[in-house]
Amino acid sequence: MAPTAVITGISGQDGSYLAELLLSKGYEVHGIVLRGDTQETARRLAGVPGLAARVSLHAAPPDSAVLGELLGRLRPDECYHLAARSYVPVSSEEEFTTFQVNVTGTHQMISAVRAAAPGCRFFFASSSEVFGRAESTPQDERTPFHPRSVYGITKAAGHFLTSHYRDSQRLYACSAILYNHESPRRGEQFVTRKITRGAARIKLGLERELRLGNLDARRDWGFAGDYVEAMWRMLQQPQPADYVIASGQAHSVREFCQAAFGRLGLDYREFVAVDERFYRPAEAVTLAGDAARARAALDWQPRVAFEELVEHMVDEDLRLASAGQA
Repeated sequence: MAPTAVITGISGQDGSYLAELLLSKGYEVHGIVLRGDTQETARRLAGVPGLAARVSLHAAPPDSAVLGELLGRLRPDECYHLAARSYVPVSSEEEFTTFQVNVTGTHQMISAVRAAAPGCRFFFASSSEVFGRAESTPQDERTPFHPRSVYGITKAAGHFLTSHYRDSQRLYACSAILYNHESPRRGEQFVTRKITRGAARIKLGLERELRLGNLDARRDWGFAGDYVEAMWRMLQQPQPADYVIASGQAHSVREFCQAAFGRLGLDYREFVAVDERFYRPAEAVTLAGDAARARAALDWQPRVAFEELVEHMVDEDLRLASAGQA
């Protein structure tokens, strides 16, 4: 009998890559979406060839009783909780909604799993933003949390909720501290996609300038398709544990610009303008992860290098812009 997996946030880049991975392994895949979001989720999934017809979508409010009833019917073997407000500037502007979605939503979901499907293995997508003002680089599973954004605070809360249900409620539950991971499916509001889309449109003469914030901010960027492989591997282990999932290499926004524009034969310095409106009020220090535990226990390591990731994103945005789709 095929294993069954439930994914929240299935229409995001991680959700779609994870759904593809699980389907390739013979899973029956279900996506849980908020009521009112079903059509939009179906539209996004339709943008990934062959995916929409192979997953089942279920609309439900963030209520543990309703979610429990749904999980009781689906009887999932694995639950991947990816849904969150993840764009840091918006999460800071809409603090109460962010807490409701990221903290209360996570609590409702894991509570429903514990009550209705206690044998289900639960995955929580944590974030490197929990480290924020880290005292050392690189960071690993022993690094103290010091979030500097509302988003980071909510992810820290979800991380601790997950460990509570693992330690006190005997649920197979684990968190992945995911460092920045990108792809052509990344939302256009995120800086990496903003850069690759902007470079493509400038190359085609559709735009003349790209305005960005702090070019010296450094992040550990990897490929989303590699990171969902780590998610799946985490739930296949005999015992649940938390893992840092990262490339281990930090690059600046400036380096990302140089690689993206360089792919198109352009000099980013001629087109990129710094706009202080896009600076974060409390910028995190250099975040780079040490994924040694994941390499040893999960036999996982990223396959797509930084330069290849940037080129892949630029090429796809150039294709979309040329077709009038971006």
